[in-house]
Amino acid sequence: MDIWVMFVALVLGMVEGLTEFAPISSTGHMIIVDDILLHSKELFSASTANTFKVVIQLGSILAVVVVFKARFMDLLGLRKGVSDDQLHTKKLSLKHVFVGLIPAALLGFLFEDYIDKYLFSIQTVIIGLVLGAILMLIADWYRPKASKIETVDQITYKQALGMGLFQCIGLWPGFSRSGSTISGGVLLGMNHRAAADFTFIMAVPVMLGASGLSLIKNWQYFTIDALPFFILGFISAFLFALLSIRFFLKLINRIKLVPFAIYRILLATLIYVLY
Repeated sequence: MDIWVMFVALVLGMVEGLTEFAPISSTGHMIIVDDILLHSKELFSASTANTFKVVIQLGSILAVVVVFKARFMDLLGLRKGVSDDQLHTKKLSLKHVFVGLIPAALLGFLFEDYIDKYLFSIQTVIIGLVLGAILMLIADWYRPKASKIETVDQITYKQALGMGLFQCIGLWPGFSRSGSTISGGVLLGMNHRAAADFTFIMAVPVMLGASGLSLIKNWQYFTIDALPFFILGFISAFLFALLSIRFFLKLINRIKLVPFAIYRILLATLIYVLY
């Protein structure tokens, strides 16, 4: 395997890991880094390059599972050494996650082909970046004065559904799933950390389902030649996502969404100028 090819795998995995769960649009960054600078579709076929992007998404998903391991074990009833009293105080359940998943899962299932065909363009990504930034600014400026929900365990079914509806906006490329969902949670009365926690927990089944279906459709592209490219990208995405998620969760209540909104507008401007 060519050294340049391995470098491309490492860099694209890093970009995916650092941007997938921060509210800054991984799609926008991939356009700049891959489509403009690295051109992975020139190294392999377009189908293999697109399959690679699904593989590195799975690396990012694994990082979320690791960070929220205890939470997922609680949700699935698999955690040992937890007393009945402790379990009783935990209010977040699989029902909350399921309620939050319904809107985007339904919309994605019905319009997946339309989204892939008509919404993945430079213009739509720029629009998504800017409108997503505006939503984030609105969330920070007009959020309830006192956030009633300080931890994800306090979330109600109504708020879970509301965040699920906001997650639908994230189906528009460039809008950012985490950006739209965290913004929605803040507008619904949650603090930023609680909204981020629920966003990441919801993202696992959504992204796992979408990525799993894509892999099944594109299994034939897992050739011996492409396998090292896929493996290195997966590991890179996992490690950088692990760092990114932990760093983001420590900071989000302090810095909130405005800095990310400003960054998104600058990113949209850069993409517009480069193209």
